[in-house]
Amino acid sequence: MLSDTTPEISVVIPSYNEAESLPQLIPWISEILDPEYANVYEIWVVDDGSSDATAKIISDLKDKFPSLHYVQFRRNYGKAAALMEGFRRASGNYVVTLDADLQDDPSEIPEMVEMLKSGTDMVSGWKKERHDPITKTIPSKLFNAVTRWTTGIRIHDFNCGLKAYRRDVVKELTIHGELHRYIPVLAHFLGYSVTEKIVQHHPRQFGKTKYGLARFFRGFFDFITVLFLSRYTKRPMHFFECLGLF
Repeated sequence: MLSDTTPEISVVIPSYNEAESLPQLIPWISEILDPEYANVYEIWVVDDGSSDATAKIISDLKDKFPSLHYVQFRRNYGKAAALMEGFRRASGNYVVTLDADLQDDPSEIPEMVEMLKSGTDMVSGWKKERHDPITKTIPSKLFNAVTRWTTGIRIHDFNCGLKAYRRDVVKELTIHGELHRYIPVLAHFLGYSVTEKIVQHHPRQFGKTKYGLARFFRGFFDFITVLFLSRYTKRPMHFFECLGLF
């Protein structure tokens, strides 16, 4: 068992109206991490302006789980803002993100951290067997295929919420809008190594998804931003010439 008081792992969870899921998720994470990382991990829940009882639930859970910390936004700013706040506050050597809806499996965390310790800078989860409606899976497959083709980064699931990073990566990242979907691209652009791991994915138990088809269209403009940053920073006129030719 580790004895260093500095957190080895920071778990960052963006949350929006997940009052029903959090009472299951926090104990689940603690059950996975306590055997090896007891007293040297932290959990940051960033409440992204929830309108349900999320804030009260987190406050109640904090009394039972000393590793739990939370931030509450006054209004809904979006997942990218929640992640950035979690990254800013995370102090662990390794930072793991997962969604609050119980679809990401915390049991993947130890192996992903071991992959980081072996030398890679970022591990992105791959929901190879996905339990989501077709209205979410089809746009996602299209998004991943286009992103993979245009960036040359050979991973299958850019937008999986379950990711693990060395601390340096999250401290250097800057994301806004829908750019959280392109974190592997941005990390690669910054010179970090990116790999993937097949992870378990569970059906949603409560509520409904907050990330529907409309967000993929809004994310298109952020895709243009990412493409510009990753390919044309040193030759910007080529970007506009290609766009004009198209």
